[in-house]
Amino acid sequence: MDKQLQQIRKDFPILNQKVNEEPLVYLDNAATSQKPNQVIDEVVRYYKNDNANTRRGVHTLGERATEEFETARQKVQQFINAKESREIIFTKGATDSLNLVASTYGEDNVAAGDEIVISIMEHHSNLIPWQQLANRKKAILKYIGLTADGQLDMEDAKRKITDKTKIVSITHASNVLGVTNDIKQLAQIAHAHKAIMVADGAQAVPHMPVDVQDLNVDFYAFSGHKMLAPMGIGVLYGKADLLKVMSPYQYGGEMIDFVEKYQSTWTDIPWKFEAGTQNVSGAVGLGKAIDYLSSIGMENVENYEKKLVAYVLPKLLEIDGLTVYGPHDADHHSGVISFNLQNLHPHDVATALDMDGVAIRAGHHCAQPLMKYLNLVATARASFYIYNNKQDADELIQAICDTKEFFKV
Repeated sequence: MDKQLQQIRKDFPILNQKVNEEPLVYLDNAATSQKPNQVIDEVVRYYKNDNANTRRGVHTLGERATEEFETARQKVQQFINAKESREIIFTKGATDSLNLVASTYGEDNVAAGDEIVISIMEHHSNLIPWQQLANRKKAILKYIGLTADGQLDMEDAKRKITDKTKIVSITHASNVLGVTNDIKQLAQIAHAHKAIMVADGAQAVPHMPVDVQDLNVDFYAFSGHKMLAPMGIGVLYGKADLLKVMSPYQYGGEMIDFVEKYQSTWTDIPWKFEAGTQNVSGAVGLGKAIDYLSSIGMENVENYEKKLVAYVLPKLLEIDGLTVYGPHDADHHSGVISFNLQNLHPHDVATALDMDGVAIRAGHHCAQPLMKYLNLVATARASFYIYNNKQDADELIQAICDTKEFFKV
């Protein structure tokens, strides 16, 4: 993997630039990843040669576009080891995928007094849909707490998930705390109480091998843009037996079987959940991103990022006045590292780092309940990916030290 790194970096043209007269160090990968030439070129190729609407025409371009769209679905199926390609629904992203489950399965199966269990570390995308469903249905929304070092409290999970629980929805990997949750064990607990298990995999699928059959999740959501693919394409995996009985999410073209004046019937899964013109180029780009990651190997991706974290986390912890949130043990911390620097506002820290060419995120990271739980307003966040290296980590450390000196903290 280390030998591949130099070539990998060359594949990402956006990294070959200066920001504020400094070489760009892109460390905002939890927000979105950059795109390799292979993905960019594939999307351009599709628009130059095969662009057409899918499943609507018998002409050659229409057939080619449909074939490419469905080939991308098969690539996703294989990448996360779904049992069937019809269990893969294309969406706009993880947010759209989670809203789909809440608006269909949730709407049909949650009643007054039922429980929905999430965690306090959830991204708003995996919080607000359940919050609003609970409000509509007069259901009870329960939050699993954290351990002292920011990991999910599994004992609390066992207490919170009961026979009244209908849905458990937990992030596979936190976008703030850098922890990876035991989704397989959570699924076992949920199923023991006859609840379904939903996982938000937006921060997991790009960084580690994911096998939805092994995890035994009922639904799994993720976005393409965090895993080298274009923005605007996402995935919802769902078990076929659940998808078949669920109501459609949206209504319109291509999701129907027959339409009469006062009644309609729906086509088969997955197309029942893909109303209207789809993001074919996004799916094609996602398929190429999967090819790219698969050529490296997801175990290699995971191990490489672990080495980077083992290198940079101790250096961050050594900086006087800097607080890292989440586990301080590199073996239990992902490439998402949130921190604060003494009394400086995270926005000031991020702005100062940007002057040194280092791009990080600052804010509440779409996790306001978590910020309140931690008694914080915001944090700075650096997040690493396959094209980052130890030099990037060193530039981050130096930029933080420069910021300390500038602000005299």
